[in-house]
Amino acid sequence: MSTRLPPDPTVLVVDDEASILEALGKVLAKEGLHVVTAKNGREALDVVRTRPIHVMITDLRMPTMGGDDLLKAVKAVTPEVEVILMTAYGTVEVAVEAMKRGAYDFISKPLKRATVVATVRKAFDKVGLMAENRELRAQLEDKRSREIVGHSQVLRATLEMAEQAANSSATVLLLGESGTGKELLARHIHAHSPRSSNAFVPVNCAALPETILESELFGHEKGAFTGAVRSRDGRFKEASDGTLFLDEIAEISPTVQVKLLRALQEGEIEPVGGQRAKVDFRLVCATNRDLSEEVKRGSFREDLFYRINVIPIRIPPLRDRAEDIPLLADHFLRMYAAKHQKSAHGFAEDALHAMGNYAWPGNVRELENAVERAVVLCRGEAVQVTDLPPELRDPGAGQGRQITFSVGSPIAEVERRMISETLKFTRGDKRLAADLLGIATRTIYRKLESGFVADPHRATGTTPPAATAETKADGDADGVLH
Repeated sequence: MSTRLPPDPTVLVVDDEASILEALGKVLAKEGLHVVTAKNGREALDVVRTRPIHVMITDLRMPTMGGDDLLKAVKAVTPEVEVILMTAYGTVEVAVEAMKRGAYDFISKPLKRATVVATVRKAFDKVGLMAENRELRAQLEDKRSREIVGHSQVLRATLEMAEQAANSSATVLLLGESGTGKELLARHIHAHSPRSSNAFVPVNCAALPETILESELFGHEKGAFTGAVRSRDGRFKEASDGTLFLDEIAEISPTVQVKLLRALQEGEIEPVGGQRAKVDFRLVCATNRDLSEEVKRGSFREDLFYRINVIPIRIPPLRDRAEDIPLLADHFLRMYAAKHQKSAHGFAEDALHAMGNYAWPGNVRELENAVERAVVLCRGEAVQVTDLPPELRDPGAGQGRQITFSVGSPIAEVERRMISETLKFTRGDKRLAADLLGIATRTIYRKLESGFVADPHRATGTTPPAATAETKADGDADGVLH
């Protein structure tokens, strides 16, 4: 089948037509693959949550949860699964949109046996290649220190407070701009806590769709909703006796806020469709928004705010710890020179000067990205100022950027262009873009997922083509797989 098959190579086939499931199952089984089937999106999502799946083939048109929504949910839960969409209309527009949403490929109905096998073979080749890359990255990560880099006074004060808080079981709220390293500090707190030998479970509340966030956090019981064919423990259970880190806490819905408040007050959770159960966890939260203002606006519960605001720790932005920039830059230089097999081992004086004079709106994350770019472009042993991004070479280049609109421009077009151009300015940093625009991070994710705004790092800034209506393929499945 493939030169890079993982152990027990598994394909999940999703379609509401039993004949399609049976036919694809026979074809793929003959190729030496383990085949699992699901008759709807909910059932498929439950399978992905509970067992290893390498490749998923799903119909685009299904009741309740279509292939498009299933693709988004699967990529949120298990990004490494390669997804192939089946569609009755093999248009270029469908293919482009599928790729934007994270699909590996798409196949047109009526299905051809040779096409299905070839597409699945290529998907498994990618699965194997990505597994090899992850293994290499893991080896590199083992050599990489997880300690927070820097010796500035403001950083030392922050670390001292974090380590004091680590010895307790009190809830910690990490505050700071996007890219300051909130998850890294959360891991630091966990590593210095009595729970360090147990799990650290991170959850990005903004990245998970609202429809599945509750189930992801609290779990669900068998039969709790359509497709819930078995019970599943949530992230709270995974963090038992360890630390649960909720990033982007300001993005959770009112329903989840209520359940989180109960978990903190009573030490118990309530799975979807299940009975309450006691849990023992340490909670660390993070946000780049002013929660007190969110409380005033009524978007965040006041009682929950006081529950998570026991020990607030504000992480300083990079511009307030400029003396740490050379240390961080050198740290990232060594890391990415090893990763990309480059000989660079230092910075030219003008490059260091440019980095020291830049305001770093994206903070440490932006610095890391800038150094990686410079390492890749560097042709000698020292990174030159010309290897750095344009905005570092000319700090005023990105400031004062203007977008003009004609009088009478549709509001939707104004919104689309503002979000798209801001994402270009932040080089794809969704949290920073949301900060600059004064909107919720979840809004950025939603606009991208819906295709209203194209991701400037995956496609051009043009308006994505309209979705094409899909219909079911006619005929017997065995008849079309020839």
